[in-house]
Amino acid sequence: MKGLSRAIVKARHLILILSVILLIPSAMGYFMTRVNYDVLTYLPDEIETMQGQEILLDEFGTGAYCIYVVEGMEEQDVVALKDRVREVSHVSDVIWYDTLMDISVPMEMLPEEAYDAFNSGDATLMFVTFDEGTSADETMDAVEEIRRISDKQCFLSGMSAIVTDTKNMAEKETPIYVGIAVLLAVIVLSLTMDSYLIPLFFLTSIGMAIVYNMGTNVFFGEISFVTQALSAVLQLGVTLDYSIFLWHSYQEQLKETPDDKNEAMAGAISDTFKSVLGSSITTVAGFIALFFMSFTLGLDIGRVMAKGVVFGVIGCVTILPSMILIFDGLIEKTKHKPLMKEFKRIPRFTTGHYVPIMLVFLVILPLAIYGNNHVAVYYDLTETLPDTLESVRANHELDEKFEMNSAYMLLVDRDLDVASTTQMVSEIKKVDGVLTVLGVDSVLGPAFPREFIPEDLLGTLESDNWKLMLVTTDYKIASDEINAQIDTISSIVKGIDPTAMVVGESPCTKDLITITDHDFKVVSFVSIGLVFLIILFVLRSVSLPVILVAVIEFAIFINMGISYYAGTTIPFISSVVIGTIQLGATVDYAILMTTRYLKERNGGLGRKDATRVALSTSMKSVIVSALSFFAATFGVGLTSSIDMIGSLCNLMARGALISMMVVILVLPAMYMMFDAVIVRTTLGMEAAREADAGRKKAGESKNNNGINLKLA
Repeated sequence: MKGLSRAIVKARHLILILSVILLIPSAMGYFMTRVNYDVLTYLPDEIETMQGQEILLDEFGTGAYCIYVVEGMEEQDVVALKDRVREVSHVSDVIWYDTLMDISVPMEMLPEEAYDAFNSGDATLMFVTFDEGTSADETMDAVEEIRRISDKQCFLSGMSAIVTDTKNMAEKETPIYVGIAVLLAVIVLSLTMDSYLIPLFFLTSIGMAIVYNMGTNVFFGEISFVTQALSAVLQLGVTLDYSIFLWHSYQEQLKETPDDKNEAMAGAISDTFKSVLGSSITTVAGFIALFFMSFTLGLDIGRVMAKGVVFGVIGCVTILPSMILIFDGLIEKTKHKPLMKEFKRIPRFTTGHYVPIMLVFLVILPLAIYGNNHVAVYYDLTETLPDTLESVRANHELDEKFEMNSAYMLLVDRDLDVASTTQMVSEIKKVDGVLTVLGVDSVLGPAFPREFIPEDLLGTLESDNWKLMLVTTDYKIASDEINAQIDTISSIVKGIDPTAMVVGESPCTKDLITITDHDFKVVSFVSIGLVFLIILFVLRSVSLPVILVAVIEFAIFINMGISYYAGTTIPFISSVVIGTIQLGATVDYAILMTTRYLKERNGGLGRKDATRVALSTSMKSVIVSALSFFAATFGVGLTSSIDMIGSLCNLMARGALISMMVVILVLPAMYMMFDAVIVRTTLGMEAAREADAGRKKAGESKNNNGINLKLA
């Protein structure tokens, strides 16, 4: 490694030039990477609801739909508006009253259920269908165009409208997230480092690694908006401490070779790579655990962030050293005394009061576990957005005017006879919360001659293989009531037609709840298992993986428990991924301190002195790393209007501080409490065991001498 380090130092100008040139294709890749704003598309393809979505697109030409509420318009004006909407590119159809009957026929001639479905007071509604998927660029463009030709009396609700608003908000706010993260990180580093300029070089090298990471996402085809919004901030937070370590190592090497900065940097690169490799592997392992989610949003986040950590390590040992050496003169001119002093009181307090600390740990632990297991989670995607958005206002309008909170669809075999279809519809109407069931047979009735049914209506509601029915309900998406309703309706339709499917946003969200609940258990198990094995390999100990994982999991339980006891409801994705991110990103603190503790114990110090030295020497690095992670995420949590992003950043920011406090207080107490077990179950601790035996023998000899003197 030393040879490679010297080569990096020698080629520093070439490395910096190439790193700048590589920003160009990376930036092009960034802008060419499509962003997906519909998280429901990450559900597994094999589940029935997703298969139903494919049938809707393939056989009905309907990839998505919106509900369009129009207020205070005359019927002729509504017809004109409907025609304009229907002409919008990628709108496949607009279903309204005149789809069923000619506009010259009074609307009151419709069956009461059909009339009520389309009208309420001075408001009427239409069902707008699109020929592309919910989150397709063409669908979102169509939504924008419909809004453009509408007036203030019109409201467009539905998943495509929500996705469009999410896109607009995320595109506007993502640069703000990065700006705030950089600003706060600069403040933290300026207060904790010994140069005013070095934080800028840290952030420049990390920023270049972020651009490489985001640019190479083009090979994935697309990434989610959650990944797009969080990856830069998260990469900054989890890789910043690598740069800090390189700088500190470089300063130490300069003390040994003050007249040869190139050799000092080569030594720093070598030492940093060895140290950073272990900590980066645990961070990557945390993100790899997300690969095991059935809900593939985890894979999307995990692969981008794992790649980002790798780019961060490479940038830390190539780009940053090149910058430091090239701009050495400027850095020297901006040096100052670090404001953060060495810590002496806390190590003495911790080792002197480890028993009370362990008692507090045992008292808090069950409360934290209970809070972690009972934190409230929501799955309704509209709750992640502010009420001022057009799609959210439209949902409120739909609820207020029509008492309708959601709608979903049934796909039934086209050859199912009218009598069976009528029976099915009749039973569905009796289910609690169902408002209407709209289909050819249910709207016009079984006695209505099919030859009089408009071709447009038949083409919209029937295909070669399927009949389509729309169910409207006054239950909210993701509520226990609508999930129970979907189960009941599914039993009814499958009892009559085993091939029938219940599809749409509400059934997809119900599947999302089931799948992510399973994913949470899988991801937790995999992340803990991977980190456990890495610690086992790195520290060569049987007991230390248990202790270190237990300490960080305790911090995670406290973090989630705070949300429970504060009465905060968090978005579902936060509950799934925060544990593995916090574990992978902050277990490094514990590994850093434990490595020093083992070194001091094997060097002859007793458990108390070794613990004090480990804590005093590691505490500053732990605090700076945690504060940097906090700074990168805290500002985003405060400013994000999208709660799915803001909540996750708040949890990460709080988790970094909690992990820091637990590592500083609880982990040293664990050393003191389980020192004998650690020494016996860790390889390479022979010197520590011999030193302990010597101290024990000396103590027994001293006691025997004291007894002999008393007897004499």
